[in-house]
Amino acid sequence: MAYTPVELRHVRFKRGLFGYQRAPVDRTIDEVADSFETVWRERADYADRIEQLQADLKRHRELETLLRTTLTGAEQTAHELKDQARREAALVLEEAHAEARRITRDALAERERLGAETHRIKALLGAALDAVDDADAETRAEAA
Repeated sequence: MAYTPVELRHVRFKRGLFGYQRAPVDRTIDEVADSFETVWRERADYADRIEQLQADLKRHRELETLLRTTLTGAEQTAHELKDQARREAALVLEEAHAEARRITRDALAERERLGAETHRIKALLGAALDAVDDADAETRAEAA
């Protein structure tokens, strides 16, 4: 039987001729020793458990610190990658606009060249037609 401190204070032994009767005292001392041994073992088990829980807590705190550091690094890397992607997109867009302007300039120059060539060909055709008309008129005049 396990004794509480209050119960121990209220234990009363029968008195014999030379003091307390030995058997009940010995039996009570054995029970108190067993109870103390049980409490001592439980205390040691709890101390071990506390030590284990403190080690787990320390490990979890270290893991939390590592996770926070990793998360912060990942966020920073993500921001840097986004910024780099924006810069690269702006550069690609700038190059595309420059290429579009170059193509437009080249197309306008080609249009002007083709317009000039068209005028030259029209002038040649007009001159050729005039020459044919003149030759045709001469042929009619000679035939008349």
